Amino acid sequence: MATIHRPRRGSLSYSPRKRAKSEVPRIRSWLEGDKARIAGFAGYKAGMTHVMMIDDRPRSLTEGMEISVPVTVLEVPPMNIVAVRVYESYNGGLRAAGEAWAENLSPDLARTITVPKKTHGTSDLAAIGSDIVDVRVLAHTNPMLITGIPKKLPELMEMPVNGGSMMDRLKFAQNLLGQQVPISSVFDLGDLLDASAVTKGKGTQGPVRRWGIAIAKRKHARTGKVRHVGNLGPWHPAHISWRVPQLGQMGYHQRTEFNKRLMFIGNDGAEITPKGGFPGYGLVRNQYVLIKGSVPGPIKRMVRMRHAVRPGANFVKAPEFLYVSKESKQGV
Repeated sequence: MATIHRPRRGSLSYSPRKRAKSEVPRIRSWLEGDKARIAGFAGYKAGMTHVMMIDDRPRSLTEGMEISVPVTVLEVPPMNIVAVRVYESYNGGLRAAGEAWAENLSPDLARTITVPKKTHGTSDLAAIGSDIVDVRVLAHTNPMLITGIPKKLPELMEMPVNGGSMMDRLKFAQNLLGQQVPISSVFDLGDLLDASAVTKGKGTQGPVRRWGIAIAKRKHARTGKVRHVGNLGPWHPAHISWRVPQLGQMGYHQRTEFNKRLMFIGNDGAEITPKGGFPGYGLVRNQYVLIKGSVPGPIKRMVRMRHAVRPGANFVKAPEFLYVSKESKQGV
């Protein structure tokens, strides 16, 4: 009997496929830089459009020619830096050694967390000295500035400050405490970044759609089970292995898209908003960015960005746009 060689149906790369705990993606690794900077940013997905640009990919078949590129529009109002937190080594890992909160906190932040009644100065953090092994900032988004999102609660997240010595990072974070940071101070045009978000939720689905198994043939479907897995496994051990494709949750998982090129940073949302607004979102009124290709998640969902941890081709200059589509996305 000939052996069939083919990839398995259904990737085991993302298991178990259960619902994400939070819509704020958890990022575990960050790119180290040469100078102190915030390692990431967050925005909200407005929709997609396309641009006409000059292909600047090295050794591309269309290099130097005019091409059409799909882009995702993210609305990125400035983020508030509300606290600085330092870490020290402990038991093979890290633990918080101290933190300092800003005094001029947004009143909307109290709707998300219990705001500390007493705020500590940053001078106490500098006294920790050489025991500091990591410096991070607590930042929150400003969805109240966005008209297309009904949920107005700010999303609080922790982001590291990378690059330079620990004291350089601490001084950089101290200067940002209580300030609003725009995305232009974190990323530059043409940068490669990784986009993380929680994907569209599709509820409970069967094994055919969830894992891509084959539908039973006519002679095998006499039991009436056409879209079921053919075999649940051996009698012993007397339990069903997690490798058996079964029904369950599909979608609403955290996923990361690697090496997405930052095409443009705009200050006026009217420059990119199509006629009639983005479907299901509306008008873009704040700063926005154009990211090449698609990013995970539905519209209105928060997307976290970081500098690419495994970048591919490096682009030495910003892309050259010829045309940005503002045609209606309503189908009329």
